[in-house]
Amino acid sequence: MNRIDATFARLRSENRKAFVAYVCAGDPSFETSLEVVRALADGGADVIELGVPFSDPLADGIVNQMAADRALKAGMTTPRVLDLIRAFRETHDTPIILFTYLNPVFTYGYEKFHADAAAAGADGILLLDLPPDEARLNTDLARGEGLRHIRLIAPTTPDSRVPLLAEGAEGFIYALSRTGVTGGHVAPSEQIADQVARITRHTETPVCVGFGITTAEQAAMVAKAGSGVIVGSAIVKQIELHPDHAAQAVRDFVTPLIEATHAA
Repeated sequence: MNRIDATFARLRSENRKAFVAYVCAGDPSFETSLEVVRALADGGADVIELGVPFSDPLADGIVNQMAADRALKAGMTTPRVLDLIRAFRETHDTPIILFTYLNPVFTYGYEKFHADAAAAGADGILLLDLPPDEARLNTDLARGEGLRHIRLIAPTTPDSRVPLLAEGAEGFIYALSRTGVTGGHVAPSEQIADQVARITRHTETPVCVGFGITTAEQAAMVAKAGSGVIVGSAIVKQIELHPDHAAQAVRDFVTPLIEATHAA
């Protein structure tokens, strides 16, 4: 069984919600990034989203943009992201999802990327700027096997489109708590429960909620509505603020959020 599916099955049996953590691969260096990812796993993160550094991250706010810039300047490349996963797999089994834009994957070779990423130990992929119905119209993008394809559903997604996205989702669905780019500058919406219900009417795939979650209180509120909580920019900010001891800073920051998520 895919690690993502196995993790959510285990969490359901334990009546717990998932904590999904995002960091950018290679920020601020390969070695530090590996330490951070291991610290997240050791601290109890159930799933880790690993950003593939890209020069034009249009869906990201300034915190994640700067993380991608630091990683690229440190020499991070798409093949090195796979190297990072291989190194992580030597010690840990936590599911890894690649959070990326289409350009790096298409440049690498769409089908080859899926095969190589799965062989390296990745479990899923979230392609931020590739609508699934568009992928089906392009033969070059139709042969992506080996990774679960995570889907995004926003508050502004039309009701008529939600079934299309939900029914074909794999692993889990990433539900945006609000509109806009990534970042903790705006708190999650209070309408999260309604948003999750709009999705779960069409699928049994777990629904995790992200965007704007920075505190344990927010994590607990969001966890009550969905199958899990996704935290990214707030974690990445810890790496920016504490580059010399990023792994410890990240672990200290996520511990209360993970505890709140699991207790919800």
